[in-house]
Amino acid sequence: MQRPAVAVLGAVGLLVAAAVVLQTGLWVDVLGTGEYEEGTVTVREEAETATATTQTGTAASTPGTTVAVRDGTAGEPLGTVEVRIAQTTTQRYVGLSETASLGPDEGMLFVHDSEGTHTYVMRNMSFPLDIIFIDANGTITTIHHAPTPPEGEQYSEEYPGYGKYVLEVNQGWTNRTGVEVGDRVELPPEAA
Repeated sequence: MQRPAVAVLGAVGLLVAAAVVLQTGLWVDVLGTGEYEEGTVTVREEAETATATTQTGTAASTPGTTVAVRDGTAGEPLGTVEVRIAQTTTQRYVGLSETASLGPDEGMLFVHDSEGTHTYVMRNMSFPLDIIFIDANGTITTIHHAPTPPEGEQYSEEYPGYGKYVLEVNQGWTNRTGVEVGDRVELPPEAA
C-alpha cells in the first residue's frame, strides 16, 4: 500500500519541479539560446486593445499591436506577440511592474524619444523577461534574458542596450521564436 503512494508523490514532485523550471525560465539557462536563422519581426497595428492583469487584479488596457516574427529566408511566420505600447515617461517607468502575468505571446513595446543607450531594470517584477533593444531602423541590437529581482530586493541588475525601442516579452520567447540580434522589426506609424 505504501509503494503506490510513494510513486504518486514522486510523480507529483516531478510535475511540480517541471512547472517551476518552465515558469521561472530556468530552462533557458540550462538549454542556452542555441543557433537560429535570421528572421524578421513585423509589427502590425490592430484595432483591438491588448489587456493584461495587474497585481491588483484589474485589467490594464492600452492600444494593442501584434508583433509577428518571420523567417528571414523563407518568410514563414515564426511567432507573434500582442504588445501594449509605452510611449510616455510614466508608462515607460511603470512598464510591466504592475502586471501580475503575461500570456505566452504578450508583451510591451517601449518607445523612447530618441535613439541612444538606455538601461532597464526588473523593478518589482513577478516574472522573468526577455528585454530586446531595437534601433531606430528596426534592427535588434541587444537581447537580455532577465530573471526577477533577487528575493527581498526591489530591483534587479541593470540591463543596458542601444536603441530607440525596447520590446519586453516573457523570458524564453526569443528562444522559442528564434529571434536574435540582427533581426529586424517593422514598427507601426504611432511608434515611430
